[in-house]
Amino acid sequence: MVPTQLEPLVHDLKLSSVVPSMPTGGDKIHQLTNTDLAMKLHYIKALYFFDRNSVQGMDISTLKKPLFHSLDHYTAASGRLRRSEDGRPFIKCNDSGLRIVEASCTENTLEEWLKAMKDRYEINDQLFYPHALGPDLGFSPLIYVQFTWFKCGGLSVGLSWAHVLGDAFAASAFINMWGHIMAGQLPPQPLKMPNTGKCQFPPNSNAEKPFSLKRVDPVGDYWLVANSCQMGTLSLHFTAKKLDHIVSKACGLNQIAKHKYFHFLAALVWKSLAKIRGESEPRVVTICNSDPRNQGNEVSRNGQVIGTVEADFEIAKADLLELAKLIAEKTVDERSLIDEWVERENGISDFILYGSNLTFVNLEEVEIYGLQIKGQKPVFANYSAGGIGDEGVVLVVPAPENGRGGDCGDGRVVTAILPKDQSLQLKNELRNDWGVF
Repeated sequence: MVPTQLEPLVHDLKLSSVVPSMPTGGDKIHQLTNTDLAMKLHYIKALYFFDRNSVQGMDISTLKKPLFHSLDHYTAASGRLRRSEDGRPFIKCNDSGLRIVEASCTENTLEEWLKAMKDRYEINDQLFYPHALGPDLGFSPLIYVQFTWFKCGGLSVGLSWAHVLGDAFAASAFINMWGHIMAGQLPPQPLKMPNTGKCQFPPNSNAEKPFSLKRVDPVGDYWLVANSCQMGTLSLHFTAKKLDHIVSKACGLNQIAKHKYFHFLAALVWKSLAKIRGESEPRVVTICNSDPRNQGNEVSRNGQVIGTVEADFEIAKADLLELAKLIAEKTVDERSLIDEWVERENGISDFILYGSNLTFVNLEEVEIYGLQIKGQKPVFANYSAGGIGDEGVVLVVPAPENGRGGDCGDGRVVTAILPKDQSLQLKNELRNDWGVF
């Protein structure tokens, strides 16, 4: 049986909570940075699949117990949103905890589910608990973790993470710490959380508006984006062999090692969507990259490098190498502008970043296979996002190292959240022009 949105194959949902094992104490708060607040309407979705051998003999208690200790090191993750007198949101570290969801899928084995994902190019939201902050904002958990047991005894772990807490690198560090603690590897001490909510310089009233940020109608205490069209999620698996073929076709075999796969995949999708959108092809796109200065820093934060790149030529007819070089060399960092624009509104106004333009998120360096259970890595893992604007977002993550879960080898998995009609056209475009299946 193929899992679809019309067939609720996940059932018997049971909800519970996990709080820190030790009280935080005091009246501790976590101030949100301007970049945090620029991302507040977005959500990270991380999905991990473990086979039966990895989780045999485990139960929900075994899975939940390490999370109590994880929250000792991520006090903000266990808190709840509040507003200061001037309306600016912050997190009160009140140990309210995260929400656990236990679920069952008795109709499918893990392999059947993965095959259906590969065949249909879809990520099924049944493995995540529906998550949006609000409308009772002060009572909304910032994190949901759903454990879904399959007929074969395999397990999926679905993490839904409020982006206001931090980016995908922070979400990955959090769930990886859960795995380390489960293996008995306790961190030496609680991690220090940044506590700088506002920029340390006065806002520039003449600051140029960042292309990457879009103001939306006020959402109040229900942090959910209203789309003007139905959005669809497309997941494409690129093997290392296929990627090398694309790069070598664009610039020659001797150039493969000089370019990141991300640049070519972003260029490929940009060019394909330009052909689909015709006269409304996107000439400005947003690029989100990791910041090398944050490597090894497991603190919850939105630390991505956010920039935009603009083309002064027709994208649909552009050379793939030319587009890849444009992305690699001409992206303009907009973080300071984002900081100033959010600060100008004192963090009260509502913005979106993912999907304000067509947005590409480089997660090649996220350690999504750093999560282990009983020393075993997931057979497949992927990242997606929620709260996306109409222009769409494309995420690029590593594929399984051993080639399982879609036979990707050391390739990449590209997940695109786009208007549904464009997502279907993109699938056909890449299949017909590049043989991507």
